[in-house]
Amino acid sequence: MTQLLEKELIRHTLRQEGIEVTLWNYGGIIQDIRTTDREGHLESVVLGLETVKDYQQHSPYFGAIVGRVAGRIGQARFEVAGEDYPLVANDGANHLHGGIHGFDQAWFDVIEATDTLFHLRLNSPDGEEGYPGTVTLDVYYRLEGTTLTLEMTAVTDQTTPLNLTNHTYFNLSGNAKRDVLDHVLTLPSDCYLPVQPDGLPTGEQRDVSGTPFDFRNGQSIRDGITLEHPETIAVGNGYDHPFILREDTLRLVDPVSGRIVDVTTNQPAVVLYTGTQLLTDYTVHGVPARPSLGLCLEVQVHPNAVHEPDFPSILLSPGEIYHWKTAYRFGVIS
Repeated sequence: MTQLLEKELIRHTLRQEGIEVTLWNYGGIIQDIRTTDREGHLESVVLGLETVKDYQQHSPYFGAIVGRVAGRIGQARFEVAGEDYPLVANDGANHLHGGIHGFDQAWFDVIEATDTLFHLRLNSPDGEEGYPGTVTLDVYYRLEGTTLTLEMTAVTDQTTPLNLTNHTYFNLSGNAKRDVLDHVLTLPSDCYLPVQPDGLPTGEQRDVSGTPFDFRNGQSIRDGITLEHPETIAVGNGYDHPFILREDTLRLVDPVSGRIVDVTTNQPAVVLYTGTQLLTDYTVHGVPARPSLGLCLEVQVHPNAVHEPDFPSILLSPGEIYHWKTAYRFGVIS
C-alpha cells in the first residue's frame, strides 16, 4: 500500500461471522466491536466515538494504543544509565499514558489492510514527549473466527522505557444499554498493587483474599464496590488498580446478554479500570457518558516500573524486540 498522507483518517473493518471490528489509523483505535448476543442480535460491545474531533475533545483513551508508557510515571521523570529524563506532568505531578501527545493521538501509517488483517506502523522520534531514542512500532490486528488478536512489536536505537497497552472500554450489554456494574469478571490474580491517592502504586503487593479485589472465582463489579473498601472508594467507588496475573486468561461476562470475552495475554499484569472518571458532557451510542459505562482491562507491565526496583523492567535497548500480544475471544453463554 502506498504511503498515506498525514492526518488522513483510514477506517477499516474486519469481518467474520458474528463479529465486526472497526479500526482507525488515528491512535491505532479500536473504534467499534460488534458481536452477537444469545438471541443473535449484533451490537456494539465497546465504547467509541464517531469523529477524530470527538476523540480529541472528549475521549478518555477510548480504544487507543497507549504509549510510550501506559499508566503513571511518578514525578514525571525517570533515569536511564545515570541520565535524568524529565517528562510532561499531565496528571498532577505525574506523567500519564505517554504524555500530552502520546500514541493515542498519533497518526499511524497503514502498511496492509485485508479482510482479516490491519497492519499499522508508527515511528516515534527521539525526544518525543521527553523520551530518548527513536522507536519503530508495528501493530497487527488479526481477526480469526470471533477472536481478535492484537500484536505489537517495537525496536529502538537508544535505551528507553516502553510499556504499551490497549485502552478499550468494554460494555457487553450491547450499544451501552446498561452500565457494567453487573458484569462478572474472573481474574486469575492472587495479589494486587495498592495505589496511593494520586494513582501511583505504593510498591507493595497485597493478597486479594477477603478483599473486593478477589476476582479469582468470578465477582461482579457491583458486588466488589459494595464492600466499601477504602481504596475502591478513593478512586471514585470503583477500580483503577493493577493486578498481578498468575495465569494468562481472564474472562468478562454480561449475564443478561450472554456475551463473554476471554482475554489471553503475554503481559504480567492488568489494570482494571471501571471508568470512574468518565464525564457526562458527551454521548456514546446515543447514551450519555457516565461512570461505570465501560471498563478497561489494560494488560501491561506494572505501572511506574521505572521507579520500583521490585517490578519488572520496562527498558528496551537497541538490538532487543519488544513484544506485546493479547487475544480477545468473543462468545456467548446459554
